Parts: sequence; C-alpha cells; structure tokens
Amino acid sequence: MSHSSASLANPAPLGLLGFGMTTVLLNLHNAGFFPMTSAILSMGIFFGGIAQVIAGVEEWKMGNTFGATAFTSYGFFWLSLVGLIVLPKLGFTTDSDASMAAYLGVWGIYSLFMLIATFKMSRCLQLIFGTLVVLFLLLVIEKATGNQAIARIAGYEGILCGALAIYGGVAQILNEVYGRTVMPLGAPAARHFPSPAPVLKAA
Repeated sequence: MSHSSASLANPAPLGLLGFGMTTVLLNLHNAGFFPMTSAILSMGIFFGGIAQVIAGVEEWKMGNTFGATAFTSYGFFWLSLVGLIVLPKLGFTTDSDASMAAYLGVWGIYSLFMLIATFKMSRCLQLIFGTLVVLFLLLVIEKATGNQAIARIAGYEGILCGALAIYGGVAQILNEVYGRTVMPLGAPAARHFPSPAPVLKAA
C-alpha cells in the first residue's frame, strides 16, 4: 500500500492515517472514555471516509489493486457506519443487534481475506489487518450477546489497531522524507521501501 512515482505522491499515508485516527477516536468511545459525539461522526465522514476514498482512487491510478480496494472499501465503510448512526435520527428504522452483527460480520470476513493478502506485504500491514479482524470479531460477539464488557475490550483492541495504522502512515512519510528507514515497517516489504509494487505481484 505504498508506491514511489516520478509524478505522483504516495497516497498510502493519507489512507492509513484517515483509517487509523478515525479508528482510534471511535474506539476511545467504545472503551468508555466519552459518549458518541459529533467529532467522531465528522471524522468518520471526512477523514475516515472521504479522505480514504481519495487515497483509494489515487492507488487505483498507480495500479495498486490492494491499496485501491482497501482504502475505497474502508472509506465507504466509515461513511456507511455514520449513516447507520444518523439515518435513524431522520426517521429510518433503527438496526437491531442481529442486523448489526451481520453488518460487522461481513466486514470481518472481507478483512480476513485482505489479511491473507498482506502475507506478501509488510509486518506492519499484517498487524493492522490482523487486529482489525479481531476487532470485527469482538464487535460481532458483543452485538450477538449484548455483553458490554466485550464492547470495552473491543474498544481497547480497536485503539491498538488504529495506532498501528497511524504508525504505518507516519513511517512511510518519514522514511520517504529522510530517504532511509527511520521507522521500520517490517520484512518483507520494508526492505523494498518505498516501492513494494513488485512484492504485491511476486509469485
């Protein structure tokens, strides 16, 4: 999810930071630090949503199928999640715990397949997607059982997932700016930084 081009900047840090910062903010709420606020919804729309979609479009232009699919998918995930929160306030039917469990479950399955793809990429991406799969699993269990203790655990696990994505985004920026590995991303992709496109296509 990172590239180097003579004419185009690397869009991956934008996507990773949009995902990571919004994930941390939402899961601070899930962990019980504060209630759902307009700050979370705004981040979900603009940085977690629109910014990630933009990053995904830019990845598509650079021929990175994984990056394009991941960023656009999770960008629209954030937009759909905001819709699930806002639409009932506009008179639409509120989702049941069962439907929310199904919603989170399909995203968990999708994330699991994306995790498998990261086995050809950096350790950092593997950790991001690994913790994301666990996060969706915990949220599905919480919705299916109504166990608020699991929701709190999911919140802390989600903070970790978001923090890893923030690390990945900042690492790519600093490594590119300084022209050397300032913040390691982990083998195998780190040694090819900043252009892992051949890694994505390797047999």
